[in-house]
Amino acid sequence: MHLIELYKSVQGESSFAGVPCIFVRSAGCNLRCAWCDSEYTFSGGKPFTEDEIVAQIEALAPCKLVEFTGGEPMLHARELLPLMRRLLDDGYELMIETSGERPLADVPKAVHKIVDVKCPGAGAASNSFRMENLDALTANDEVKFVICDRADYEFARDFIREHALETKAGHILLSPAFQKTPSLLRSADNMALDPRKLVDWMLEDGLPARLSLQIHKFIWEPQKKGV
Repeated sequence: MHLIELYKSVQGESSFAGVPCIFVRSAGCNLRCAWCDSEYTFSGGKPFTEDEIVAQIEALAPCKLVEFTGGEPMLHARELLPLMRRLLDDGYELMIETSGERPLADVPKAVHKIVDVKCPGAGAASNSFRMENLDALTANDEVKFVICDRADYEFARDFIREHALETKAGHILLSPAFQKTPSLLRSADNMALDPRKLVDWMLEDGLPARLSLQIHKFIWEPQKKGV
């Protein structure tokens, strides 16, 4: 399995925000979202065996929460799924952040899936979500929408309502996009959408969703890697 980095920090988003977590970041992505903040994962990385990855995770004890992210970790499903089962057997709590463009039915049910449904603002990557993955969602899982503007919000709102997402996933997350070239300031000025606007829209429509801010971009400089 090709990895870009493996490190320990705090979870920056989702319902686990602020919780210490080990991040296993895989190389490669088949999408090109307009707002992507992880373009350095598109190529490169180094190959690691399952035993080598487990050894690196164990070295970061006592942390027992592990997230697989990327890039797109499901591009490595052949190696990733057995690794997940091994770590679950070893008592780890697992998360995976994925676009939902790849089948998710074989991901172990105990793994918390954070599924990023692409809005129009994602550009060419929009409408990439595999609709049958809705059937793979459980109360353990979360669906995320990155919001750039009002059109993105309306897409997310209508998707949530049409598919009654609150009955399929444990949490629905709306996350304001960050600018492609943020300053070193650790503030909301780096966001492509003022989160106050997003909150106003959510309250007006009574959406069964939560605002999700990438808190690692407020703790550290927004472009800092390995955090």
